Amino acid sequence: MTKTILRALAGETLPTPPIWMMRQAGRYLPEYKATRAQAGDFLSLCYNSELAAEVTLQPIRRYGFDAAILFADILLLPQALGMDLWFVTGEGPRLSTIGSDADFDKLGRGEMIHETLNPVYETVRILRKELPEETTLIGFAGAPWTVATYMIAGKGTKDQGPAHALKGENRALFEKIIDRLTESTIDYLTEQVKAGAEVVKIFDSWAGSLQGDDFDRYAKEPARIITGELKSRFPDLPVIAFPRQAGDKYVGFHEATGADCVALDDSVTAEWAAANVQTGGCVQGNLASRHMVTGGQDLVDETKRIVKALSNGPHIFNLGHGITPDADPENVQLMIDAVRGKV
Repeated sequence: MTKTILRALAGETLPTPPIWMMRQAGRYLPEYKATRAQAGDFLSLCYNSELAAEVTLQPIRRYGFDAAILFADILLLPQALGMDLWFVTGEGPRLSTIGSDADFDKLGRGEMIHETLNPVYETVRILRKELPEETTLIGFAGAPWTVATYMIAGKGTKDQGPAHALKGENRALFEKIIDRLTESTIDYLTEQVKAGAEVVKIFDSWAGSLQGDDFDRYAKEPARIITGELKSRFPDLPVIAFPRQAGDKYVGFHEATGADCVALDDSVTAEWAAANVQTGGCVQGNLASRHMVTGGQDLVDETKRIVKALSNGPHIFNLGHGITPDADPENVQLMIDAVRGKV
């Protein structure tokens, strides 16, 4: 095993942590904007295998990250289940909603999703051929809770209120949605691995809004089921879990879910993570995304502080959340140079 990401995920402490960046293929790069314009719109880009592979490769060519993450979107899965999906410029995704048992009964499953998602698997196959030998390919999906919040509200919300409301008013329906998403996510990630993904990541962007037992039931338990089933099918497959804004609930997440790595947002310090989370295995993170906008010595100092704090255990350097469209591409290079000891 020579790929540094895979070595870290296997529990090895490396002298220089491997690095990649959430949303590294995206709107902060001029070459991405050109390719998206060529595709016509965001969804067309996701489903055009050649162009999706191209934007995945762009940050690898520019920066030499240690991993590439498949270019897709977490909401392609509900679309594959039969829901309407579209994007409103400047506002984000919109979905048809699910609020009743009749709505749920319209959802598909099994082979139906692959019909829609085949272009995504083709993107993975192209990437395995095109990526440099040393670069790890990461596949991904949204976690059931996070995807469910969009399916219930029809869009992103600040407090995930509609999903919490359905959970309170019709727990049986809510749990059917979670179960269907758990099952479909396993199928989706299985096909990504068959196509060539070497690692998978489960993004639970809204995990932090789940409190008490709900966190265990709807963030931790689906992650455990997905990870366990994937590892039964692919025993050597590493899994990264990202229960964003979990706070103290990051503690023990490795052990509870079987994930090889827990990704951290920037609401916790690297020093706290080293003492409380890294003891369970590899951690990923967790530079605040704002540093990609502001740059300067603060970026260098904060990057080095995180690297030092997590240097006594397995660590993959990353941001605490995705890079934003207003980031300066030169700051990305500065971050990489700071991680690799060049500044």
